[in-house]
Amino acid sequence: MTEKLSDTGRETTLNPLLDAGWSHDESRDAIRKTYKFADFVEAVGFMTRAAIWAEKWNHHPEWSNVYNRVDVTLTTHDVNGLSALDVKLARKMDVLAAHD
Repeated sequence: MTEKLSDTGRETTLNPLLDAGWSHDESRDAIRKTYKFADFVEAVGFMTRAAIWAEKWNHHPEWSNVYNRVDVTLTTHDVNGLSALDVKLARKMDVLAAHD
């Protein structure tokens, strides 16, 4: 069962994500990031690769795409806040975006 991140877990896992451009939305206990790509095809390609991992881990982002921009919000609805799944998917998305 997925659990909400503890205070210690937040300290050790969220700070590196914040340094990597993620922001913490305290009102929803979520993290957000905007990715920018060269064009629409690269943005959608990123979303497709990320979707494969999201489906594999059964953890799906809230996201939107406008041309070369992808806005992502991650939170775990089952625990009403951030969990290790959000951190895992955020890290994977950063790796996928870096390869574009």
